[in-house]
Amino acid sequence: MALKIFQLQYSKLKIYRDYCNFLKIDLTDIQDVSSIPFLPIRFFKSHKIILDNSDSEIVFSSSGTTGSIPSKHYVSDLSLYEKSFLRSFEYHIGKVKGFPILALLPSYLEREGSSLVYMVNELITKSESPYSGFYLDNTQELIDRLLFLESNKINSLLMGVSYALLDLIDLRTFQLKHVKVLETGGMKGRRKEMIKEELHQELKSGFGISSVYSEYGMTELLSQAYSKKDGIFHCPPWMKVTTRDTEDPLSSVEGKTGALNIIDLANINSCSFIATQDLGKVYSDGSFEILGRFDNSDIRGCNLMYEQ
Repeated sequence: MALKIFQLQYSKLKIYRDYCNFLKIDLTDIQDVSSIPFLPIRFFKSHKIILDNSDSEIVFSSSGTTGSIPSKHYVSDLSLYEKSFLRSFEYHIGKVKGFPILALLPSYLEREGSSLVYMVNELITKSESPYSGFYLDNTQELIDRLLFLESNKINSLLMGVSYALLDLIDLRTFQLKHVKVLETGGMKGRRKEMIKEELHQELKSGFGISSVYSEYGMTELLSQAYSKKDGIFHCPPWMKVTTRDTEDPLSSVEGKTGALNIIDLANINSCSFIATQDLGKVYSDGSFEILGRFDNSDIRGCNLMYEQ
């Protein structure tokens, strides 16, 4: 499927075709997935990445930092995104219907174009639970809801941006056995950056939980990976992560830290092969962990920066 999508995107995505031609890629050499070239993610800042003659149904944009150029993802088929994030969520977390989802995403709600807000809003709607909802400034209502869910032993999920979750446990600590806590990363300049282990330790202590869930996603993708503990992420079957040498965009490395390349087959109408600026390590079972970012690159909304 990846090889078929490569042929499609080479023929109908001009910027990708130009990039491949610049690298002097011979299409006859692309016989397996490992030889497919990955488009640098920065092109989503400077170009409209969408198949020729396609119209966008929605445009998602990254949060970035003040003064930085946001990435834009022109999505021509929202139903693909919805199928992807729903199936990935149920694949890793559980069935959505009847599952209370509480969202603490203040910095995302305060701007337009967030793919994360779109996803969580759809999950909340599909949960059909009277306890689901977004929480912005109504912190006490969120605390009361969490205590209610826990006291009534209702299995549920609290999704939140990292700094907001830390702000919450500064106000009150919990002992949660029935509420999972999922962090989406990001301090948004509100708190000092923390390595993942330090963040999770504080969250485990403050919420009284044994493990913290994490989501790995970005504006440029239509799929997400999830971690249930220890910061080890797992992809859905239509997504794959590999690593490359940071100094060689066409290389492939195994068993050591490298820059992450992502195959997202749900991105069929834009680009399914993206060379990110995240650093990580991929394990033999296909799982991976995030170890940091390139020097001088923007802090992403859905990841933590780690001083290498």
